Amino acid sequence: MRIQVTAYIGMGSNLGDRKENLRRAVCLLQDSPLTEVKRLAPLYRSAPLGETDQPEFLNTVVEVATRLSVRQLAARLFDVENKLGRVRERRWGPRVIDLDLLLYNDVVLNEPDLVVPHPRLTERAFVMAPLAVLAPEKVLPGGLTASELAVQLSKKQSVERLKNKLTGWGEHGPETC
Repeated sequence: MRIQVTAYIGMGSNLGDRKENLRRAVCLLQDSPLTEVKRLAPLYRSAPLGETDQPEFLNTVVEVATRLSVRQLAARLFDVENKLGRVRERRWGPRVIDLDLLLYNDVVLNEPDLVVPHPRLTERAFVMAPLAVLAPEKVLPGGLTASELAVQLSKKQSVERLKNKLTGWGEHGPETC
């Protein structure tokens, strides 16, 4: 059996019931026998980047323990997006759900169809702020920690931590799905 690794997954939604979309995505991730959701960061509200004429996002980061390979986990994320109705009409357009494999242990992979760590990980406050809650001392590409990058990026990009959590989810995992 494959060794268990820790991975961090960025999650965002700006269409429909955004909280419910995120909750359902976490439940589908938890539903895999080889992946266990360990922790879930708080929710953050953020302005869209790139194509700005669209609704604001709700974002979070989930920490998972998985026995899936990096490619299997990436395929699993794609499958969850499809199950939740993700349509890829245009780059950076609005979406029901967006799941990004941010980190997979300390794996560095740079292939045409998969890049880990995520290539824009260190450029996005809406990813770095929740990641900093879960792994504040994690050193990222460029040599800064998640908490250092979160502070830097939040000065340049609009990101707001929300007080409420996903329904049915405690700080350390699922209460209900």
